Amino acid sequence: MTALPLARLAAVRDGGQLLRFALRLDAAASGALGLLALAAAAPLSGLLGPTAGMLRGTGAFLVTYALALVLVAARPAISRPAAWTVVIGNSAWVLGSVGAAVAGRETFTTPGLAVVLAQAAAVAVFADLQWLGLRRAR
Repeated sequence: MTALPLARLAAVRDGGQLLRFALRLDAAASGALGLLALAAAAPLSGLLGPTAGMLRGTGAFLVTYALALVLVAARPAISRPAAWTVVIGNSAWVLGSVGAAVAGRETFTTPGLAVVLAQAAAVAVFADLQWLGLRRAR
């Protein structure tokens, strides 16, 4: 089996299908995590470390973000500036999550650190898929 170079993969034109898929996948994951944080903030606080208020605030942000992603992905033609904003925002989220894990070692429990780093890895994958989707949508 031969691996395709990244440049060839990015050169494939798909009319925005990968970008739309990546935005919807990000929306589903963000929405699910946000709803979980809103619904179970108190028990998750004991398990993960941050306060219930912090988890509720993060959950509310994630649900709002997920709704915005659904709107962006639902447009007949996805706005390139909006999609780039998502890619940059996701990249900042990854950096912020790693920074929070490092700076807040005492705040998070071991499972809490694992969750923060796992979701940062997932968001990095979303940002990468969205970037590739933008390249293919040109």
